[in-house]
Amino acid sequence: MGPLAGVTVIEMAGLAPGPFAAMMLADMGARVLRVDRPGAPESRPGARPNLVNRNRDAIALDVKTPEGVAALRRLIGSADALIEGFRPGVMERLGLGPDACLAANPKLVYGRMTGWGQDGPLALAAGHDVNYIALTGALHSVGTADDIAIPLNLIGDFAGGGMFLAVGILAALYEAKSSGKGQVVDTAMVDGANALMMYMHAYRAAGNWSDTRGRNVLDGGSHFYAVYSTQDDRHVSVAASEPKFYAELLRFTGLDTATDLPAQHDKSQWPAMKARLAAIFATRTREQWCALMEGSDACFAPVLTMGEAIDHPHNRARGAFVEIDGVVQPAPAPRFGRSVPDMPTAPKPSGVDTEATLAKWGFGVDEVAALKKAGALL
Repeated sequence: MGPLAGVTVIEMAGLAPGPFAAMMLADMGARVLRVDRPGAPESRPGARPNLVNRNRDAIALDVKTPEGVAALRRLIGSADALIEGFRPGVMERLGLGPDACLAANPKLVYGRMTGWGQDGPLALAAGHDVNYIALTGALHSVGTADDIAIPLNLIGDFAGGGMFLAVGILAALYEAKSSGKGQVVDTAMVDGANALMMYMHAYRAAGNWSDTRGRNVLDGGSHFYAVYSTQDDRHVSVAASEPKFYAELLRFTGLDTATDLPAQHDKSQWPAMKARLAAIFATRTREQWCALMEGSDACFAPVLTMGEAIDHPHNRARGAFVEIDGVVQPAPAPRFGRSVPDMPTAPKPSGVDTEATLAKWGFGVDEVAALKKAGALL
């Protein structure tokens, strides 16, 4: 049983960040019910499972019907937390806004997930991860001196969004234990991405950050925190920031015997030093560099594809990936020493085993039949 055993969560199905937060809570032992809309991709026969939807039950409920809204209100009324990711005002128009839900369930933690937040001039505008992180300086800071790179949808959706929502819900659940009161957790990806830039803002406040990409320690500007191509057109990473680790990098690359080395933090010499190291790393294959440097204090690691990451010896030894119903995927994180969660279950399509699912959430057979007759259930 995981540390969140006994916690119940209703998840209004949505795109990446909300489901990711729900997955994190479910992976840690919470009982989560995903509520899809009829016709959603997850409710279609033969739909390809979305791994982020693992480890929870699912139903397809039409909240455009009075019966569907009443059923959802009942589910929320007995839950510890709610996750919703609609635009501001949608849940209110359904009669399921925070005021209504907290009046019925005073201990409810009402988790809201948006890109721009519940208020502000952009609150109602459409957008996706790359738009939200564009407003924070994070997107501008990722890439090379020549061009911006899109860092998948990791910064906004999953780190700045889903993880911050999960942490906020946990904090509010903890507070509710003593106060007996729930509250709204307003999670915006733009806020989370801003918070993720805190370290860089510290550099900037100290006068040690340039808004020009490729001139900073952590954005590929330095030669000791960078990615290099190898002889076989693969890549390795080095992050030898501290002097003792930098000394190891120089030793492994043979530069420790050079008599013309500039000071490590002489920024004027970084381009020349990157060129020297690039030429050295190009003399061997990635695996040859691994054989020489992996596991050392030079802060070195090969740059792996997703498939290679699954098979890397360290990841295998740690059990970093698990196979569920024939699908290899990342294992739950973090890990717990005592309250160890059960192995996650595969994603379930909504509309399958509806009677059994709703029975676990307190609905009788006749009530489920009535909802189906009214067209509220798939």
